[in-house]
Order: sequence, then structure tokens, then C-alpha cells
Amino acid sequence: MQQPIIPYKPQIRPVEPNWVDHEGQRFLYLRDPLGMSDLTVLLPQQIAPLVMFMDGERSLSELRSALQQAAGVAVTEDDLRTIVSQLDQALMIENGSYIAAAKRSIDAYRNADFRPPSHAGPVYPDQPEALAETITKYVSLVPTPQPKATGGDLAGMLCPHIDYDRGHKTYAALWEAAKPDLSDIELVIILGTDHMGGLGKITPTRQNYATPYGTLPTDIEIVDKLASVIGSKAAFDEEIHHANEHSIELASVWLHHYTRDLEVSVVPILCGSFHHFTSGSRDPSDDENITATLELLREYMAQRRTLVISAGDLAHVGPAFGDAQPLDTGLRAKLRVNDKKSIEAMLNGDPAKFFEIS
Repeated sequence: MQQPIIPYKPQIRPVEPNWVDHEGQRFLYLRDPLGMSDLTVLLPQQIAPLVMFMDGERSLSELRSALQQAAGVAVTEDDLRTIVSQLDQALMIENGSYIAAAKRSIDAYRNADFRPPSHAGPVYPDQPEALAETITKYVSLVPTPQPKATGGDLAGMLCPHIDYDRGHKTYAALWEAAKPDLSDIELVIILGTDHMGGLGKITPTRQNYATPYGTLPTDIEIVDKLASVIGSKAAFDEEIHHANEHSIELASVWLHHYTRDLEVSVVPILCGSFHHFTSGSRDPSDDENITATLELLREYMAQRRTLVISAGDLAHVGPAFGDAQPLDTGLRAKLRVNDKKSIEAMLNGDPAKFFEIS
């Protein structure tokens, strides 16, 4: 039988891992978070450390040695080749079949008439009438917002991107409070969390986001100008992440519901990981691409009535988000205090303080 063709030094892609029990054994369950492949892979617990060594620097024989030394597990080269082949078929090898599949995916995404909703149905109704009824029901569950204590136009909001089943009261209260200030909005900049984004990545898209209400037109001029400022490669390297990322989509549905009768253009931007900032000594304000992006957006904000939406959540805690145990009363109280400090920093327009708390 012909051996499958696999990279000489395979490199694992960022994948979504979860531990599962199957037929009395523990397995590492891997799936493609970008949704380019429906295939998943189960790795026995004793072999799971293998993926940590698949960094594109080790051959199959070197991977076997690394697994033997780290976990005391011996596998034959044929077995290892089978495992790598399964990962490659599931498009989880960066330097394997994924390369051609990624090109097909991004070409299809860019050539489509719009970016279709990827979470309509499971997270919210996919028909406009049903969606409107659902949002109206959510709004009925929250108190009528109080008039603003201070004057001035609404400039920005922190909008959740958690599923509506858990977050509908926060979404409803937020957008009802914003409603009086939306009538003259011309431009909406949405900065969404890219859960699979690279370090410090800023990823706009020229595609129009669609919701059950229709399409939200993307401001191509601003997107192209941003790409020229930070470099086209940097801007669009991870554009395919827009296809299945939920952060911008879940905020866009509420935006569209409240601006259906308005003519607004949108700048959708996914924001990558800040791990290298929060775990080191670097500050985001020292990053050239971040600084250039903010300067450019400020120029356009000065020209048009603009709303900036940060499609982001606060802390993700508890078993649903990978913690071993539910939070006790003391930890919940501590988390509440920290969240309040973060929100105060945002309200005061103090990014340095917010970053310090984070």
C-alpha cells in the first residue's frame, strides 16, 4: 500500500483541543476552529503530547524520540505516519494539505456576495421576522433605561459576544440604552475579538457582513487605507478568520436590528491575541501597527458621526470555559471587583489603567 504523502517536518496548526472520555479511555479531541474541515481527530492520552512537538522543526524520527523521552511512549514510524496523515486529512498540519485548502477557502470567501451568518440558527433565528420577535422579547425582560446622567453623543460601547441564551439581558440593556443616540450614526467601527488570531494581529475585511435583515455595507475605502498603512499582507493574512469568528457577527445582529432604517457603513476589524503584551513588558501603545490603526481610524471619526463597538467579553470562568471547578463565592466576589475596575478604566478613557488591570 502506498504511504500517504505528509510533510517531512510537520507543523501543527492552532487547533481547538478538548479532553473527552470515550469507551472508558481518555482522549484529546481536536477540531479545526476555522471550520475548513469537518473531520476531527481523537488522540489517546498517552500520545497527546505529540502535538506539542510538531513545531515544523522535527522529522518523524525526531518526533518519535521526543515522545519517547517526554512521555515514555514508543510508537513505530508507520503508526506515527498514520497519526500525522489523519491530522493532515483534517487540515490540522500547517505545512500540509491545509495550504491548498486555505487558498480555496479564502478565494471562496472573498468572491462571495457577502459574508453569510455563520451562527444563525443555533444562536439566533435565521429569519428576520423571528429574529425581530426574539430581540423584542429580550428587550421586554430588562428595565427601561434611565436618561443619560451626562450630555454628549454616544461614542462607543463594549458589546458582548457571548451567545444570546446567556447574554441576552446584557445585549438588550446595552442596545436599549444606546438607542436614543443611534439616529445620526454614519459610520460604525467594530473591533471584535479574534479567538484564533495571531499575536497583535489587526485583521479587517472587505466583505460585507450579512444578518437575517440583509447586509451591512463595509466601508471599502477605510479598509483599503488601513491595509496600505499596516501593509496588505499583515492586514489580510488571517482574513479567513472572519468566516466563522462569532464576535463581530453577534454584535452586528443587534447593530442591524437597531439601524435597519439608517444608512450606515461598517469597518469590521478582528483583533488578535495580546498575550505577548500581558505576559511580558511590552505595551500595546508601543506597537506600530496598533498605533497606526488608531491614528487612521481617528481621522475618519473626525469626518463622520461614528460609533465604535468593542465586541468583547469580560472574564471567561467556570467549567464551561475550561476551569476544573465552579467558582466559589469568594472568587466570584473578587472577579466582580476586578471587572468593575476594568469597566471604570474604560469609562474614564484610561487605556493604560485598563491594560494594567488586565
